[in-house]
Amino acid sequence: MIDRLTLRNFKAFREASLPLGPLTLLTGLNSSGKSSVLQALALLRQSYEAGDLEVSDYLSRARQSGVIRVPDQGFLLNGELVGLGTGEDVLHEDFAEDEPQIGLAIDEGPYHYRWNVRYEAEQNLLPLMTVDLPFSSEGSHRPAGPESLAPSFLTDPQHFQYLHADRISPAEFYPRDHQAAIGRGFLGVRGEHTVNFLRHHAERGTTIPAGPMRHPRASSDLLLDQTAAWMGDLCPGVDIEAVAIEGTDAVRLSYGFQGTLGATRRRRPSHVGFGLTYVLPVVVACLTARPGSLVLLENPEAHLHPQGQTQMAALAAAAAAQGAQVIMETHSDHVINGVRLAVKQGRLTPEQAVFHYFRGDGTGTEVVTPRIDADGMLDQWPSGFFDELENTLDQLIG
Repeated sequence: MIDRLTLRNFKAFREASLPLGPLTLLTGLNSSGKSSVLQALALLRQSYEAGDLEVSDYLSRARQSGVIRVPDQGFLLNGELVGLGTGEDVLHEDFAEDEPQIGLAIDEGPYHYRWNVRYEAEQNLLPLMTVDLPFSSEGSHRPAGPESLAPSFLTDPQHFQYLHADRISPAEFYPRDHQAAIGRGFLGVRGEHTVNFLRHHAERGTTIPAGPMRHPRASSDLLLDQTAAWMGDLCPGVDIEAVAIEGTDAVRLSYGFQGTLGATRRRRPSHVGFGLTYVLPVVVACLTARPGSLVLLENPEAHLHPQGQTQMAALAAAAAAQGAQVIMETHSDHVINGVRLAVKQGRLTPEQAVFHYFRGDGTGTEVVTPRIDADGMLDQWPSGFFDELENTLDQLIG
């Protein structure tokens, strides 16, 4: 699990060191730097998957110095996970050195990893200058091997999901991409492979193991039934069907509902409202997260009723309690309060829930980190931190 992310000269951050937990919520006003945190993690994953952070060949020459200098590698700014533009778009405008550099660092257990790249204004592969080797707190290297120079969220081929705020909208057909949905277990940044993922695992009879993620009111422990049960917390009575369209590279999604006379005819996604399809990838990402998985979510509450937003927090808390790491950007006080309630009810410990509130002035960002106690109470409530309801009520009754 990632314990800390450090950013230097990256977008809104001149220097920031953010503790992360099993469930981390990033909150704050628009354009305050929340998305940049998720993008930094996705950038590392994107660069590693492309082979641009593969530095194991340089291990032997760095045994004495502890630092590797690597040619022809670096941060790949544009790819499947993120499209960040060029160096000019990601360098903090008030950078911290005479020679501009951009640095990202990860703490994972006793190990520390740091990558520094050189700023080049018009390039979308920023050259790697140095990599700090992962020393343990006792001063020893990790065991040699391909994974020894990268944290586990980079080297694990499947246990990673990143869902953008702009997700799939209701449609009759979705892509049937074997390599993404089955080979990599990746739902797509827009969730576009979710339906095919469900179709495949329904055919295989995939089940959800006993634990916090298994819904108590599901008709079975099968993934599709478990997904329907969690979706039912957002829209009561719903069930889901994902089937391949014979002779095509497409899969079809449909919904059914339990009425007073039993099941009604199945409905296309475009006939049941936007919210259900929009939230489906989020539910599947959390439900299928395993111990050691990293799940990055942008605005998972979008298009949900307040009750559904609170249930979304319960879902994320269950994933974290089962051993996954969920980092969520949210604008919802219902999500915040849902996490607080999960702590109060003992589904998460106070140490497992981390809150960060970002506030920026257009040139930089300050991060405030309220702490939560066992009763779900926060030790501070900074100005602008979900206080708009109270501010509006004061004006109404004043």
